[in-house]
Amino acid sequence: MTQPLLTLSNVETYYGRIMAVRGVSLAVPEGAIVTILGSNGAGKSTILKTISGVMRPRKGAITFADKPLAGVEAADIVGLGISHVPEGREIFPFMTVRENILMGAYLRADRTHIEQDIEDWLDRFPILRERAGLPAGLLSGGQQQMLAICRAMMSRPKLLLMDEPSLGLSPMLTRQIFEIIREINERFGTTILLVEQNAKLALSTAHLGYVLEVGRIVLEGPTTELMDNADVKEFYLGLSNEGVRGERRWKRKKMWH
Repeated sequence: MTQPLLTLSNVETYYGRIMAVRGVSLAVPEGAIVTILGSNGAGKSTILKTISGVMRPRKGAITFADKPLAGVEAADIVGLGISHVPEGREIFPFMTVRENILMGAYLRADRTHIEQDIEDWLDRFPILRERAGLPAGLLSGGQQQMLAICRAMMSRPKLLLMDEPSLGLSPMLTRQIFEIIREINERFGTTILLVEQNAKLALSTAHLGYVLEVGRIVLEGPTTELMDNADVKEFYLGLSNEGVRGERRWKRKKMWH
C-alpha cells in the first residue's frame, strides 16, 4: 500500500454542541481515489470541510504530506496542495466562466503558466470555452460542476476533495463527470477523496472506501471487497440479502493492511 498522503486520527468536529464527526480515523494513500459512503447526515461533508479548514476539529489530528494541519487557515491549506470542490458547486454566479476558473489560481504567481492552464482546461471542456465570457450563473448544473472542477484544479493540487459531484445531474452527465474524475487521477496523478451518494458509481471508480454511519467509520477496505460485503450490497447498492432486512449491525473491519 502506498504511503498515506492524508491521515485523520480520532477527529471530532462539532456544530455547536452537536458532534457531527465522532472519532474518525482514515488514511488516503498518495495517488489513490478514496470514497466515503454514508447516508444523509452521516458526517461525510463535515469531514471534507474539516480537512480543508472550513471547519475546525475539536479533537484529533489531521496530517497532510507529513505536515499537521492543526491551526492552519483554509487559504494556507490550499497553498499546501489541497483543493475542495464543495457540495452545490458554489461558483461565483455573477463572474464570468473564465474569471471563475482564474479564481482557482489566486495563490499562484506564475502568470504565464496560469494562462496556459486556463487554456488547457477550456480545451478539455469545449462547452466552457464557448461560454467563457458569460456569467457562470447562466450555466447548467452539469456545466457548473465542470467549472467547479476546473477552478479547483487551477491550484494544481496534490489532493482533490470532491463533495457529491453528481448531485442534481442526469445519469449521462454523472457518467461524464466520473470520467473526468478518473482522468484527473490517471493523467495528473492527483489523489482524490470523494463523497458521493451514488454508491455503485463511487465504488466502481475508487480504489478504497470507508462507510460512515452517524459520524463514525464502521467499515473500510478496497472497493472490490466492499462491493462484495453483504451490508454494503443491501443498504447502499440496493441488493437484498436473501430478502432479510432489519436493524443495521455494523462491525468495523479493516480489509487491508
